[in-house]
Amino acid sequence: MVEMSPLRRRMIEDMTVRNLSPATQRSYIHEVAKFSRYFGRSPARLGLEDVRAFQVHLVAKGISWSALNQTVCALRFFYGVTLGYAEIPERIAYARLPRTLPVVLSADEVVRFLEAVPSLKTRTALTTAHAAGLRASETVGLKVGDIDSERGVILIAHGKGGKDRYVMLSAQLLRILRVYWRLAKPKDWLFPGRDATAPIDVQVLYSACRSACIAAGIDKRATVHTLRHSFATHLLENGTDIRIIQVLLGHNNLSSTARYTKVSNGLIRRTESPLDRLRLEVVPPN
Repeated sequence: MVEMSPLRRRMIEDMTVRNLSPATQRSYIHEVAKFSRYFGRSPARLGLEDVRAFQVHLVAKGISWSALNQTVCALRFFYGVTLGYAEIPERIAYARLPRTLPVVLSADEVVRFLEAVPSLKTRTALTTAHAAGLRASETVGLKVGDIDSERGVILIAHGKGGKDRYVMLSAQLLRILRVYWRLAKPKDWLFPGRDATAPIDVQVLYSACRSACIAAGIDKRATVHTLRHSFATHLLENGTDIRIIQVLLGHNNLSSTARYTKVSNGLIRRTESPLDRLRLEVVPPN
């Protein structure tokens, strides 16, 4: 490392005081040395803009996000602890794992998927998850008394974050639940497990989804959460206000719900281009 010996010793002492493992110490030393070699100067003479330029260089080389974050950890430690620059570390950004777009089933695929589930109880549970946009844990946690047919809503008690919320109870889902109740006679839990004192195991739903995909010939990786994604996307495509979808899904932040705008092809198709408001001659005059 260029002009690094005193800094190297100081950095090792700092890491030892903080009980960092030998492997972590070697990794930090290696990353800071690599940073120093890239510029041909002591890292003590390099600043935040140099760090950012180095990050751009690493990304251009195709470094993985996890490897890039190892470099970030090392440089944050070096600047914050060894050099004592308290304001710099928090400005050295971690790489974020790119968020993939959610898998969404078409309306036809939803029908094929649900009809491929042979068990009445499991099919009804998955139908409920899709009809109300529920998480798997929320679906298995439903009780018979949570279905409010008079008000046309379902109570989701203690959803994510321990919060209660209401979701819609569609007329078709109500008919399906009434048939299911007449045949299965659930007493407390809407979808009881083998032991009626406990709800169905969420793994039963996961397993049913895997089997349904194969049986329905769907090549997408569809899960209970895929039904929730499909619920939100189809609502958006049908013109439902995104803030209503946010409430139905139980999202604290609108940014979480906004993911669905990226997969709503129907919404894109219905958006009018400014060109559509213009009277434009296609063929230019002679």
